[in-house]
Amino acid sequence: MASRLTRSSSDAHERAVVAAEAAAAKKGEDIAILEVGDIISIIDCFVLVSATNTRQVKTIVDEVQLALREHDGSRPLGVEGLDDATWVLLDFADVVVHVFLDSTRSYYDLDRLWADAPRIDIGDEPVSARQASR
Repeated sequence: MASRLTRSSSDAHERAVVAAEAAAAKKGEDIAILEVGDIISIIDCFVLVSATNTRQVKTIVDEVQLALREHDGSRPLGVEGLDDATWVLLDFADVVVHVFLDSTRSYYDLDRLWADAPRIDIGDEPVSARQASR
């Protein structure tokens, strides 16, 4: 896997969209891609995803890992929170995927914390709608 230093931010954006689409395929909700590269110099994108139960959190995590491995051979540098599965963080160096239970996402409110970060446009319709139409 290439390091963050050898990847462009457009690669990170593409990988973030792949992760978002994988999450949508497993019924992830309220999916957001935040471009945080100008705020956090070591990460280009956050992908935020909500799930309704811990089983769905784990399913989304598995699907995101599989999709990125198939896309470009990526494997996470670290996975945190899988035991509780209320908030799982997948660290792919330039892209960090957060999969939350709805209540956990509301409590920590990363959307508000990173409100200054631009959102990457993933099309006119939500990722989940694009995935369903395939």
